[in-house]
Amino acid sequence: MDTQQEHMLLFRPGKTAGILGLGVAGRATVRFLLQQGLCLKVSDLRPQQQVEQEEPGFLDFLAQHGVYSEFGSHSATFLDGLDLLVPAPGVPLQSPLIMEAHRREIPLAGELALAAGRFAAPVIAITGSNGKTTVTGLIGHLLKSAGKNPFIGGNIGTPLLQYCLDPARYDWVVLELSSFQLDLAGAFRPEIGILLNITPDHLDRHGSVEAYASAKMKLFAAQYEADAAILGCDDALVAQTPLNAGVQRLCFGAAEHAACRVEEQGVRLCLQAEEFFFPLVGTRLASSVNRLNAAAAILAAKLTGCSNAAITQGLTSFQPPAHRMAEVAVINGVTYIDDSKATNIGALAAALSACPSQAVLIAGGRDKGGDYGLLAEIVARKVRHLVLIGEAAPLMEETLGKLVSCEHADNMAQAVQLASAAARPGDSVLLAPGCSSFDMFSGYAERGNIFAQAVQSLQPAGGAIHAAESWSCVR
Repeated sequence: MDTQQEHMLLFRPGKTAGILGLGVAGRATVRFLLQQGLCLKVSDLRPQQQVEQEEPGFLDFLAQHGVYSEFGSHSATFLDGLDLLVPAPGVPLQSPLIMEAHRREIPLAGELALAAGRFAAPVIAITGSNGKTTVTGLIGHLLKSAGKNPFIGGNIGTPLLQYCLDPARYDWVVLELSSFQLDLAGAFRPEIGILLNITPDHLDRHGSVEAYASAKMKLFAAQYEADAAILGCDDALVAQTPLNAGVQRLCFGAAEHAACRVEEQGVRLCLQAEEFFFPLVGTRLASSVNRLNAAAAILAAKLTGCSNAAITQGLTSFQPPAHRMAEVAVINGVTYIDDSKATNIGALAAALSACPSQAVLIAGGRDKGGDYGLLAEIVARKVRHLVLIGEAAPLMEETLGKLVSCEHADNMAQAVQLASAAARPGDSVLLAPGCSSFDMFSGYAERGNIFAQAVQSLQPAGGAIHAAESWSCVR
């Protein structure tokens, strides 16, 4: 009996599941498992009031359905009587409670494993260190441009299990997936799997780049003949991804053999007997990084049957998500760019590469175990001055402070003031932290918003502020 069959047997009414974490994904899991007729226990390390603030009325909902709830800590007895344990993606698999569940031989399942076998539509799943939110949103947009009705969710914001509550509404499922979600993927199988790139990230959880890459590659573990894997061939590690027999391997990137090849002005599709050029100049996808993102999305859209005309229309009208190389304002000739979503060193390096000028870089936050030495060449070449924030500031200064002038800031407003003072006309002030945000902010979005507020509060000395009319992605 395989893992999914075992889990399916545990979905019978009267079985008891424990859920660790009541964030957005955890609350969706509660509703899904109640719909299956299970008895539930939930535990969250946050105070009860914080959970209630996130979704007013949810605690009453738990009480109405007889769900045992605990907050502030995980009790020693929480595992008692459980037939299944479902940790939220952010719960470390090395946590004491999960290790104790292993010792008791309580099965573990993530949301992907719970959803496996329950899809009424084919699945496109996207993972990678950088660009997956943009690619997920772009694929969904291309499908809509072609008249399809996709569910778009996963790590992008809408939980996957929300789809499972009403699967008949959609003709495609498009999911952004993190390595945390893939750790417990079980028998989850996408008809189209996309691995964009792998740069060191979340090493504080995975321990090594090899373990992190292995988690990402679980995306393809359950694929079989006639499924497709779309891989970034410019990334040597990704290009070597092992696939099951019969799975179609399609590559995108700058290489001549790529099925979707990135060129200076756009992307060239060379799939089977078809060749077609998609121009990107004048779109929000014209930069080098976004041309790669577009190439991955075009391949996926073609596999779903989208016409070239519909894809072209979608590429032209696509608006990238916020906090990804977004121009906030131009003040006294200095361009202020928000790339708060650059939460690892690979994304930071990509942001600097895409930056149109010398940069005063605002970086730092909660360290994720990356090697800042990998940034040495690009920092020495592109950064005029470095302003560091957060817990990782001393670590970053130890490595990068030898290359460029550097100072620390206690908060974002001070960081923007220091960066503004160091910048020259023609420079960019770039927020690309290279770290997570959770030492100072609720997430990367709050970090980016506070950066934008601080920029807008600057008082120009002899010049006017030109505020961006909309989020303008230059990457």
